[in-house]
Amino acid sequence: MTAYTKPMTRKTDSRQAAKTGARKVAKARAAPRVAAKQAKAATSSYHHGDLHDALLKAAERILEREGLPGLTLRAVAREAGVSHAAPAHHFSDLSGLVSELAAIGYGRFGAALNTAAATGRSPAEAGLARGRAYIDFARTHPAMYQLMFSAERLDMNNPVLRQAADASFSGLVAAINENRSEAIAETRLTLDQAADIVRVWSLVHGFAMLLIDGRLQGILKYLPAGTDATMLLDAMLRSMPMRPGSR
Repeated sequence: MTAYTKPMTRKTDSRQAAKTGARKVAKARAAPRVAAKQAKAATSSYHHGDLHDALLKAAERILEREGLPGLTLRAVAREAGVSHAAPAHHFSDLSGLVSELAAIGYGRFGAALNTAAATGRSPAEAGLARGRAYIDFARTHPAMYQLMFSAERLDMNNPVLRQAADASFSGLVAAINENRSEAIAETRLTLDQAADIVRVWSLVHGFAMLLIDGRLQGILKYLPAGTDATMLLDAMLRSMPMRPGSR
């Protein structure tokens, strides 16, 4: 009986191993087809061109919810409900995706500053309005603002980002132009013109970063009751030295 049982056991084990091996081979052969089917199914709910925008919207939601550390290609794919390969297909890599996302931020940022400036009755009032709008944008969208100035994460050669950033810079130049009462060529600045541009930019950008990081609370608590960050900014902007010929 023993001599009969052992061969049957070996034969059964051999058949089982063969079946297992065959299943693995079949699964491996089917993997590319399965992946392609999943990718097609993941994008089937989007019209042509919509997936690109859907991925950017998903990335912005993650940015606002988790900040820069949580922004990865896989996280964006999960948020959008698509294949993990979809973001790379549309943006090549994470730098490409966040660069286009930052371009969206620059577009909104520039629009906010231009809208604010239109409310000013004089160059000085328009300048104050731009400064407030600058800080309001940074305070309302801190993660987006930080992304816009995260040089290590962005590809500044990306044409979409480059165009948006240049347009934003043009708005800053226009503001200085109004105060100096002279035409400023962005690509050919005098030293005084550049000094004015960088002086204002440094002030509002530094103020925005201190505000985002909560570093102004120590000063604000010693000011008269009711004094807020916007009032402090206004006082700083009004006390800035004006160039000769400004009005």
